[in-house]
Amino acid sequence: MQIGVPKEIKTNENRVALVPAGVETLVAGGHTVYVEQSAGTGSGFSDEAYKAAGATILGTADEVWLKADMIMKVKEPIEVEWPRMRKGQVIYTYFHFAAAEALTQAVIKSGAIAVAYETVQLPTGELPLLTPMSEVAGRMAVQEGAKYLEKVFGGSGILLGGVPGVAPGEVMIIGGGVVGINAAKMAAGLGAHVTILDVSLERLRYLDDVLPANVDTMYSNRHNILECLKKTDLVVGAVLLPGAKAPHLVKREDLKSMKPGSVVVDVAVDQGGCVETIKPTTHENPTYFVDGILHYAVANMPGGVPRTSTLALTNATLKYAVKLARDGWRKACREDRSLALGLNVVEGKVVYPGVAEAFGLPLVDVASVL
Repeated sequence: MQIGVPKEIKTNENRVALVPAGVETLVAGGHTVYVEQSAGTGSGFSDEAYKAAGATILGTADEVWLKADMIMKVKEPIEVEWPRMRKGQVIYTYFHFAAAEALTQAVIKSGAIAVAYETVQLPTGELPLLTPMSEVAGRMAVQEGAKYLEKVFGGSGILLGGVPGVAPGEVMIIGGGVVGINAAKMAAGLGAHVTILDVSLERLRYLDDVLPANVDTMYSNRHNILECLKKTDLVVGAVLLPGAKAPHLVKREDLKSMKPGSVVVDVAVDQGGCVETIKPTTHENPTYFVDGILHYAVANMPGGVPRTSTLALTNATLKYAVKLARDGWRKACREDRSLALGLNVVEGKVVYPGVAEAFGLPLVDVASVL
């Protein structure tokens, strides 16, 4: 198979979908890998390293997209890339369709096969290609939140860990999944008092067992969310409904009950956010204020630490890329149910329920396209 790795062009996105070691694996399997010039530079991988691994370096993204049967990316194709997508081409990346109707329509129109990292799902319910970036984003959420609590950035001037004689900051985490537990570890490690909310009692019991004593668990309902908001300094949105739009659990009017200069970091922004007032921002302009509350909503947070993120992501994605390249997408998805769940749009048909529901589109049974 001809595999293409274009350079990511979303604002301040420095990750890359394939590292030289991955190129070596695919080339050893008999595939041809085209890498756009300087695609890996932001993550610390030179063109020379890709060449040494067996890749062919191409000068432009147009060449890469034109030659490739399968495109490997990190972020969803942005508008300037839509004309490059074509019928029958496999695009293997994060899509987050449920929060992006224009992108969904563009992929439908193109006839491409969209394999979304975020909906590949194991029988256990784990999302193996979302997990590594959720780990990074959860840890970064507290790191960024702690920074923006500083007065110089517009925050309330709170040090999350406090000092002897001064109480630590209050951190509220909505959602106890991968993002939530990683955020809790970081916040607790800084010395903050942490409250983590979830609707699963089983998950709350687990979190209570594994997290330190400065983390309290709480059942997530409207009353408890409102009570926590009154005292919190940092809110981390960590809600995930796989492949679907996140519910708005913090309403616009709720911000009035929060302390001025508090910070909201909504990691769910890729899926529409769990805070009603959230809208995607970039690393270039990461924050804005609503009703005196600082909002941080960078939609590609892990792109801020691309070396770590690229290595973590490609450790997980390569296994499935090898299957897609070796067997073709139909056979690979027939034989691997987890990978089949990654199919979102196939040659103009929506085959993932969350995407169809988000925009009222007809849903086609994935078995019919396999």
